Amino acid sequence: MSLLLFSLLLLASPQGTLAADQQPPAKPILTPIFKDPSTSLYTIPIKDGAAPLVLDLAGPLLWSTCAPAHRTIPCNSSVCRVAGRNPQAGCACTSGGQPNTNTNSTGRRCTCTACPYNLATGQCGRGDVTAVPLSANATDGRNPLFPVSFSAFGSCAPDALLASLPSGAAGVAGLSRLPLSLPSQVASVLRVAKRFALCVPTSGARSGAAIFGGGPFQLLAAPPVDVAEGFFEDPHPFHFLKNPRNGAYYVRVTGIEVNNERVPLPPGIFDLHARSGTGGVMLSTMTPYTTLRSEIYRPLRRAFDAATSGIPRAAPVEPFEMCYQVSALSSTRLGFGVANIVLLLDGGGSWLLAGNASLVQVNDRTVCFAFLEMGSATVVPGSPAVIFGGFQMEDHLLLFDLEKEAFGFRGPLPGIRTHCGNFDFSMGSS
Repeated sequence: MSLLLFSLLLLASPQGTLAADQQPPAKPILTPIFKDPSTSLYTIPIKDGAAPLVLDLAGPLLWSTCAPAHRTIPCNSSVCRVAGRNPQAGCACTSGGQPNTNTNSTGRRCTCTACPYNLATGQCGRGDVTAVPLSANATDGRNPLFPVSFSAFGSCAPDALLASLPSGAAGVAGLSRLPLSLPSQVASVLRVAKRFALCVPTSGARSGAAIFGGGPFQLLAAPPVDVAEGFFEDPHPFHFLKNPRNGAYYVRVTGIEVNNERVPLPPGIFDLHARSGTGGVMLSTMTPYTTLRSEIYRPLRRAFDAATSGIPRAAPVEPFEMCYQVSALSSTRLGFGVANIVLLLDGGGSWLLAGNASLVQVNDRTVCFAFLEMGSATVVPGSPAVIFGGFQMEDHLLLFDLEKEAFGFRGPLPGIRTHCGNFDFSMGSS
């Protein structure tokens, strides 16, 4: 599939996909990540000469609005068959072939179409599959080195599908484990490792950073620190789970602790059911705050409420249910000084959610418990038990190795006196 994808992209792109013949040997590529203050979504300026794309960690493909005149892909191609896999549940659109009135020597031909999906609104559309021009900088993991232009297959989308995305965004960059995601295509086209790393920024930070194609991943500190060190050579023992219904990344969670006390939860509540694709803990950059089924959220909220009982409360601020007075809270390197939440991971690992991940400041006087209840209406076949949201990922380095199906993270980064805004974007030497 990788060689076929590379060959088709060479044919589809007028610039030979990558100016790889003129560039130094293949290196990973780098792009900044920006957080949109209005939607709390994250964007990358990778679409060549146009508006940014929104990061969707679970998205199966790239999609964006297209010019009226654009290249199309035959519906009998292998790329088209891949584009039709893993359709979004509840989307009436079907991928595949669409008759085209354009004729050539063989007469009427069939154009490949796909079904782009906006997770923020739950809407889907239909559009031609085309070669999308992209650009970024090669990197040594420490600085940008030189510009790289290439193309990737993506779907056109109607303007209406941009609703609820950051103002000015042209579409979405899917980062899932599927063949037409951005990481998979970067690996095939640029001939780099099928790996990527995300460091999503907090509100007010200049930017975060994403590297596609391998490591290292160095952040400014005293001294500078490679926060990806050791992962790509000897991956962390966490392996993401695969859901047959989608290409998202699922993490094995076995329990939750608050203030070192285990939260009482039903047995097997975090399990991902292989046949139905229901349950599990899914990572999502399109969900601003971690959202949990009621039977997980309510015990967690009670435990955190009890552990913070001495902190004066504030009136709730939607969509949050439990809030505190800022003036009553102390500050630490890891945010507000409150009880820690710890996700217990399969294999004995853990994920610390300190005050910078458990409380969000909503105004000058109020901070709120940064978790939301999913609601019974969303517990349908294919729905996760927990959607681990973007806010809880901020100032962590997330690492994905798609070949080894390995997942790892470093953080919270302020604990080692750095953060996702500390990547050095000044041009280095190649």
